[in-house]
Amino acid sequence: MTLHLMKLCAGAESVDDLAARIAYRCKVNKTAGRGAVHDHVTRMHPRREAELLDGGSIYWVIKGVILARQKILGFERRIGNDDIERTAILLDPAYVLTRPQPRRAFQGWRYLQSEDAPRDVKVQSAKTGNGKEPPPELGAKLAELGLL
Repeated sequence: MTLHLMKLCAGAESVDDLAARIAYRCKVNKTAGRGAVHDHVTRMHPRREAELLDGGSIYWVIKGVILARQKILGFERRIGNDDIERTAILLDPAYVLTRPQPRRAFQGWRYLQSEDAPRDVKVQSAKTGNGKEPPPELGAKLAELGLL
């Protein structure tokens, strides 16, 4: 079964802030043959790596609400200038908006089971008669109020 990570996007005010961070941190990872990747460096290495690499994503909590996710491509161990080993989570630079799901603050990252993960936002076409999802910030507020 696929497993995911959930991580606070500390300091981000919106999905636009996440997008700016991705653009800033995105680089071409030629050694692993992955093309462009967004790497997020963290202190701990996940023990359940194999489950995460089986289609897992990192779900970003922005201002107390899960609003977006990125597909996990891999993990690299890195030694910093301070000689401390860290883990770079290699992520697909493309992010997917999710249905807003409120979350309490936590430190580090948490595992997230597939059945507990919010669904991706699907923009319905006008031809089907379905409306579009609200913008992420409005959706977050509606989720917080229990209306979405």
